[in-house]
Amino acid sequence: MTDLPILGAALTLDSLETHRKLMLDKPRDLELQDFVTADVLNGDWQPLVDRARALLEGHEGRVGIHGPFWGFSVDTMDVDVREVVKKRLWQGLDICEALGGTHMVVHSPFSTWDHNNLDNYDRGLERKIELCHLSMKDAVKRAEDIGCELVIENIEDKDPYARIELAESFGSEAVKISIDTGHAHYAHGSTGAPPVDYYVKAAGNRLRHIHLQDADGYADRHWTLGEGTINWHSVFDALGQLDSKPRLIIELRDHSGLPASIANMAALGLAQ
Repeated sequence: MTDLPILGAALTLDSLETHRKLMLDKPRDLELQDFVTADVLNGDWQPLVDRARALLEGHEGRVGIHGPFWGFSVDTMDVDVREVVKKRLWQGLDICEALGGTHMVVHSPFSTWDHNNLDNYDRGLERKIELCHLSMKDAVKRAEDIGCELVIENIEDKDPYARIELAESFGSEAVKISIDTGHAHYAHGSTGAPPVDYYVKAAGNRLRHIHLQDADGYADRHWTLGEGTINWHSVFDALGQLDSKPRLIIELRDHSGLPASIANMAALGLAQ
């Protein structure tokens, strides 16, 4: 058991308070989810950071946040919207710095439509990457300066390699790859994408973060691990080939399923 990977979690501050003992029993990585909305980002978020720091006393895992994503995509073509995107990413990194956070999740801009249509246009992929640079370049430099990784999470991505090409285009150690197992399983079941473990293999040691959630291959379920149809043995076998030590973050819709998720993976001999 002691050699098995240690599972962390994505939690709100309220849920962290509920599951604090569990999150402190081992060096479990934590992702805070309280900082994704414009109301919080535009308001006085310092009390939330102060509360987080108090709850994390004695915590030995890595800490980060889910970055803002509601209402925009990082490849926006609208110059006015782009200024909002840049502002939101900067605000998220302000919070990361205040927390001492080492990762911020950024949503991939790649859709199923892109998979079928980018090659239908001259420089389709190149243009999409250029648009992302216009929105993200300042945030990338800021992330480098504060020791934070921007991890790009698959959302609708049918091709596991597209956002890898995007991440590598920045030429920065501050831009890495995230995988959401439920999103990959949805893409596999509903759009003909590869299975989840193929996403892990595609990312290789560029993978620094993974959202672990179970699903049925039809929708974005965020079920307790073990309650869906993901082949967890194949996923953890692929993770076991990596040296990048990605943050293993259980991300559930119902946070009360966290203890059962850990117990179910432990019973399979996959994680602790």
